[in-house]
Amino acid sequence: MSGLAAGVDDAGRGSIIGPLVIAGVLYPEANMDDLTAIGVKDSKKLTPLRRRKLAEEIKKMVKGYHVVEIPPAKVDEAVARGRKFRKLNFLEARAMAEVIGKLKPEVAYVDSCDIDVKRFSSHIAEFLKVPVRLVCEHEAEEKYPVVAAASIIAKVHRDQAVAKLREQYGDFGSGYPSDPRTLKFLEKWVREHGEYPWFVRKTWKTLRRLQPFQLKL
Repeated sequence: MSGLAAGVDDAGRGSIIGPLVIAGVLYPEANMDDLTAIGVKDSKKLTPLRRRKLAEEIKKMVKGYHVVEIPPAKVDEAVARGRKFRKLNFLEARAMAEVIGKLKPEVAYVDSCDIDVKRFSSHIAEFLKVPVRLVCEHEAEEKYPVVAAASIIAKVHRDQAVAKLREQYGDFGSGYPSDPRTLKFLEKWVREHGEYPWFVRKTWKTLRRLQPFQLKL
């Protein structure tokens, strides 16, 4: 396993609908430019079609990959009784440690979701059971191709999960609080069902503002 680096990133952190996804890929650190050569970059800068095609190429190239899907109920459980983002950071740190533990790299490059990078790195280290050098940075996907590759895997996995929800429950837009279609869908759902669906993160403040009754978490 000597010389192998892991890149770890998330997708869907700010969404109201659908899972939070953490993904990691394993690749020789000396060859990370090979990922750039096939077009790997931050998933947000790629079209959905290009992401899907790259995800398949990445999976064939890398030495390994692992994905952790955290359902809305688990997100709610983590943040319901504390400061939202502090609890969410802790939840992500644990999931990222799981991914790193599965891949067993020599070094892990991680996109930090916490404004305090050292704190986030220490949280991940608390959960790790294997010796790994951690490199946590903001916007790590811009600097390390292996993190950009992980961001693509995470985003495509989440997109597929959200697509399945749309097939079953109808078009709810992007699933993010800034999307009017998402809010309209949720308002209609509450009127018709009297509560929010299972695939919604009920602890998000956006929902509490729409909420005409007390949520039971």
